[in-house]
This record gives sequence, C-alpha cells and structure tokens, in this order.
Amino acid sequence: MSEGKTGNRGSDAPSQMAPFDVWAEWMQANMGPMTATPGTSVPWLMMPGVRTGEETAELPEGAVRNDPLLSTVEKLWDANPMQSVLPIDWMEITRSLQTLWAREMSDPARAMERATDFNARLFGATMKSWQEATYRFWGLQTSQDNEEGRTDKRFSAPDWEQNPYYETLKASYMLASEYLLEEAEETNGEDTAEQRRLKFHLKQFVDAMAPVNYLLTNPAALKRAFETGGASLAEGARNLLADLQEGRMSMTDANAFQPGENLAITPGKVVYRNELIELIQYEPTTDKVHETPVMFIPPWINKYYILDLQPKNSFVKYLVDQGYTVFMISWKNPDASMEDTQFEEYMTKGPLAAAEVVRDITGAEKVNPVGYCVGGTLLAITLSWLSAGEDENPFGPPTFMVALHDFTEVGDTGVFIDEPQIEFMEQQMLERGYLDNRKMANMFNLLRSNDLIWSNVVNNYLLGQKPPAFDLLYWNSDGTRMARDAHSFYLRNTYLENNLIEPGKVEIKGRPIDLSRIEGDIYAVGAEKDHIVPWASAWKISRLANGTTRFTLANSGHIAGMINPPSKGKGRYWATENGGAFDTSADWRENAKEHEGSWWEDWSRWLDDQSGEQVNPPEMGSEAYPPIEDAPGTYVKEK
Repeated sequence: MSEGKTGNRGSDAPSQMAPFDVWAEWMQANMGPMTATPGTSVPWLMMPGVRTGEETAELPEGAVRNDPLLSTVEKLWDANPMQSVLPIDWMEITRSLQTLWAREMSDPARAMERATDFNARLFGATMKSWQEATYRFWGLQTSQDNEEGRTDKRFSAPDWEQNPYYETLKASYMLASEYLLEEAEETNGEDTAEQRRLKFHLKQFVDAMAPVNYLLTNPAALKRAFETGGASLAEGARNLLADLQEGRMSMTDANAFQPGENLAITPGKVVYRNELIELIQYEPTTDKVHETPVMFIPPWINKYYILDLQPKNSFVKYLVDQGYTVFMISWKNPDASMEDTQFEEYMTKGPLAAAEVVRDITGAEKVNPVGYCVGGTLLAITLSWLSAGEDENPFGPPTFMVALHDFTEVGDTGVFIDEPQIEFMEQQMLERGYLDNRKMANMFNLLRSNDLIWSNVVNNYLLGQKPPAFDLLYWNSDGTRMARDAHSFYLRNTYLENNLIEPGKVEIKGRPIDLSRIEGDIYAVGAEKDHIVPWASAWKISRLANGTTRFTLANSGHIAGMINPPSKGKGRYWATENGGAFDTSADWRENAKEHEGSWWEDWSRWLDDQSGEQVNPPEMGSEAYPPIEDAPGTYVKEK
C-alpha cells in the first residue's frame, strides 16, 4: 500500500504508532505475516483502504463501528474450531483497537510525543538487558540481584531475567501493553459503558499477546520440548484435540473429583424435592445446637457445593461443627422442558417452600437465611415480597454474601450485558429452551483470562501437561444451564434496567418489590477484589434496606474471599457495626476497622446472637418430610 501520507515513515523520527509497530512485529513473528504494519494502513485499527495521517480527519464519526472488517473477523473466528476452547471475542478486540487508533490520530502531536517516549523507554530497557547480561557473564552484581520477587507469575521461568533476548522481549511486551492500557484510560473524566468495554477488550488483547502464550517465545515450553524429545508437543496436541472434541478447555482433571465421593461429602440427607430444588439437611456433630437453623440459598447459575467442597474448606462443615443445624438448597439443572419456568417459581418453589420444610423438621419459629451471589438477590426479593403481603415471614435476620441489589456498578460483567447481547441470548434460549452453561462459563473465565484461560493454554498445550487436580476449578467447570423465561426476567430487571432500586417497578405475583421494606438486623459481606460483584455495590444493601446492617469486607475475590476457613490462618477483613450509617462506600471504608483472620469467625459471632438457645439436635427429616436419599442428592450430579 502507498506510504505517501504516512508522515515520518521515511525519516529518522520515531513513528507516531511505535507501540503498534511492536504489536505488528509480534503478530508477524507468532501468527504469520500481516498485510500491513501500523503507521501505514492498519487492518485491525481502521477501515480498509483508509490510511493514517491527515486522512483520519475526514473519517465520519463512528466509522470504525461499521467496518466490513469486523464482520469478516467475526465470521472467520466463528468458523475456527479454536473458538470453542478460546472464548476470545476478536471482533470486539478489533473494534477496540480501531477506536484507540482513531483516538491516537485525532491528536498527531500528542501521538508523536507518546511514540518518542515509548521508543526511548524501549531502547533503555534493551540496553539494560544486555548490560546486565554482560555483568552476569563477568560475575558482577546486577540490579536484579537487589529486586525482591517477581511481579508477574507468567514470567517466572529464569530465562525471562537471565537471557537478554527473552528479557528484551518481555520488556517490549510490557511497555507496549502499558502503552495500550494507558491510552485506554484517557477518558477526559468520562466513564461510560463504551469506555469500560474498550478497556476490557484491550486488556483481553494484551493478555492474549503475552509471549508466554506462544511456543516459539516461551522458553519453558521450548526447554521441555527439547528435554522430552518433542513428546511434550505431541501430548499438547493430544490435549488440544481432546478439548476440541469436548468443545471446551480443560481446566482441571475431570476424573479427579466427583460430588458425593470427594466433594460435597458432609453427611446429610435430602429431605425434600420438587421440580426445582432438593433440600439437604446436614447431620449434627455436636450434642447441642442453636435453636434457629441456618438455610443457604446458593446461586442457581452454579452448583451449591462451592459451600461444601472438601472437609478442610467446607463452609457447611464449619457451621455444623459450630453447633448450627444447616440446610442447603440444591437447584435443579434446567433442560428444555423447563423453558417456561417463571422467575417467581424460583422464589415460591425455592426459599419459601424450603423454609416451611425446615420449620416443620426443626420446630423452629424462624429460619436464618443466607443468600450467596444471585441467591442473595433472590433472598432480598423474597423478603420484600413477604413484607408487601399478609403472609407470615418464616425468616430471621438475613445474611447476604457478595450479593447485588443495586446494579448500577457491576464491574466487568457489564461488558457482556446490553440490549443487543441480551436479545441474542434470548434468541438462543428461544431455540433451545435454556442458556447453555458454556456461555456463562466463558463470560466468567474472560473476567480472569490470565488465570483461567492462558495459564491453561501454556500448561495443557505448550508444556503438554495434564491439567492439575484442583477442587475449585472442577466446581468452576461443573456449570449449570439457565431456564429461558426466568433468566430473561432476571437479566432485564437487574443488569439491564436496574429495576430493583425503584420501589414498585418490579412486581412478583401481584406484589410490588420495595427493598426498603426489609427491616431488622442484616449481615452483608463483600470481597475486596471481587470482579463479579464489586464490594462497593455489595455494600449498598446497607442503604437500600431499612435495617441495621453489619457490613464486612473480606480480602481476595468472589470465591476465595468467601471460602476462607479459619483453619488456614490466612486473610483479613474490615467491619463496622452499621454499614448504613455512612453515606458512601468510601466513607464506610475509611471508618472500617481491619481484623486479621477469616470473616467466618466474625459472622459466627453475629449469627450466635441471632440463633436462640441451645437445644437438642432435631431428627433427620420428619413424619411429613422423611429422608429421601443421602446428600448430596440427585440434582447436583445432573450434567
């Protein structure tokens, strides 16, 4: 293509698109020759046929959104069998790169300044790498000798610090990544949904382009291939073919775990079953128990046994050993026959039906409910629904674990939920009767793509190793489907329209839902690094409900922050007596007191005050609800 209007391509001055040049060379080295390089015509950053330089000023607003290239990229990737194991949205990545390119070219002077700075930093990093290689050759001390640890576990192989070629490659990648992500942050103070989507997809691109993800630039993979005489490459190919046949990437050894054998093994009985739930009652381990039982309402988008993995990290076992009578809802995995299941049925046949069974078996007046994630959203709706009618409320003080009620800020999950995407999901559900579990799994995996996607690419395909046996990853892969009608209602009234924060905007069985009707004592917990439910959003129940909320903030993320048994001796949390006493989450954080250990212990002390006297343990089941089978039951094993 012509270079007549490329500015400085033919001079000694640095290219305005120098960081993009790095990506071009990288793509050419690892993914085959490209037809053009940034700075001339950029196929993944602009409209075909439009060159850089002054012509960008003539681009109509939004031109990059109507690019035929995007349709081509989408069709090619959809036809590629690899898309089943690598759920990367290359069309959105291409769109984001185009948008960033257009932003760069709207201010050529600033682009030149940034490119000059980039080239200077890259030259400095290269010189440093070779200088320190020389120092090591002569046995002299280097600056790396004084550095503590490594900040990026992807580059843990010694070659990334000891081999000047790999060290320079790493530095180039890091600098180009930093450049792209910094440019994405240039928002002029705006934080729109489109801007968040841009940053998310650029981060996906940066993660995907890491040199460790490619055989020829992964020193550990090359070393292993040499040591095994190529056997590791053959094993990697076999692993890839097996995943392609399965239609998804293996994240853990699927044969290492089985619910009822080495997961979800806390002794108990299924004491109730309807078409939507099984209710599990766990056997007591203490001579006396608290008078008021505890009932978990887990999310139906996952299986319940995240709360009962293995004895060493089972939340259920911890509570049973603390002298609580514990019940667990286990949701049925929907199929096409359940496509007309209404959202209200998740309430009436879920927590409401289960609470009556619990009260019959235990003789307790109240049941202390615990709603986890989506289960917490359902619990709040149920409590509001009860308060709007004349029904007896069977529930005591509720606990909300990383639960959303105000969906104004939903973190990176908002990237996947807008009107077009929901319409697309609804069309898929209309054809099948449900949403396939892989759609949800892909979304959550992309939120942590380095840990859940690319680390497995390296381990399984490049190193030719079997996936590790990890209980949490097995649970993460053991997904559930979504019933069409109920899931559509949920997405539209929460993520899309955020109707729950408007009193009366949502009606369930003729009753208006108003979260301010929730009164009394409340316990809520968020997670500091949660990528699914931002902790500041989990805190908002303190303001939405008309009660006294003890809000606790656990460190770590959506899962690890919640599943943190005290026996590990790790973790910390922050807490205040009344989270609703503060106007904002930032005010709460400023006044919260930090504690060492697990938030489980803090919650157990709060729960102790809400659970009555010590009594003899109830029998397993009752005359009306005799035990049906041993825990974990049937529904949790359905694929």
